Amino acid sequence: MARLGKPGRFFNFPFLLLDGTSSGHRRDPRKMKHTILIGIIAFVLLSVASGCGSTQNTPANSVSKPASPTNSTNSNAAVNSNSAATSAAPAKSEPFKKTVELHGIKFTVESPNSASDNAVTITPAGLTVSNEPVVVKINGSVSEAEVGDLNIDQSPEIYVFYRESDGLKRARVVAYSANNKKSLSEVSMREPNTASAEYKGYNGEDDMAIVESVLVHRFPVFDRSGADAKKTGKTKQVQYKIKPGEATWQFVVDRTSEY
Repeated sequence: MARLGKPGRFFNFPFLLLDGTSSGHRRDPRKMKHTILIGIIAFVLLSVASGCGSTQNTPANSVSKPASPTNSTNSNAAVNSNSAATSAAPAKSEPFKKTVELHGIKFTVESPNSASDNAVTITPAGLTVSNEPVVVKINGSVSEAEVGDLNIDQSPEIYVFYRESDGLKRARVVAYSANNKKSLSEVSMREPNTASAEYKGYNGEDDMAIVESVLVHRFPVFDRSGADAKKTGKTKQVQYKIKPGEATWQFVVDRTSEY
């Protein structure tokens, strides 16, 4: 029975000799030549197989190329550029336009609602003396326009509501009355005074609207004025009527309630 012989060397390459005789007997030269030939053939086959394996792996590695980053880089750059432009642009309100009518008099209210240097234009129609437009500069964006007759004289008023651009976003009104249906005259309102009983606790976040025959100004009550003010959970409502003043019509407090 053949067995694995002792390790040897041939042409400086290690290999194992296959010997059919025991280690103590003299080897047959013919068998030695046969054994050497088999070893050489085995070595050649192993070398060829190893070379083929490396040859097959090489092209696979060389074919694997990273995708060109040019398009994705340019695309990301474009997206980032657009995002930066969008975030840098100031917030804009939609332009405002509305036409209202009462007692045969029309009012067309328009405003571009620009982020800065905004203005509102009131154009009457049906007045007997002057229908010239009135332009008023405002610090904010127009949100609504309503018509009313608070003094019940059959000559309507136009009320334009806007919200200031300051941190408190306070509600404001621009108002004009059609004097006997002849021409427009301003209706003025005093600035809310937090020292007064009506506006104690006022700190913005308010709303204005025409309700039946009064102008209603509603706001949450704060414990103090300023950025650190906190809401008390109560709401105050101030109602106005209009009365003639020395030069123009004026808003006059009619009633105040808190709940």
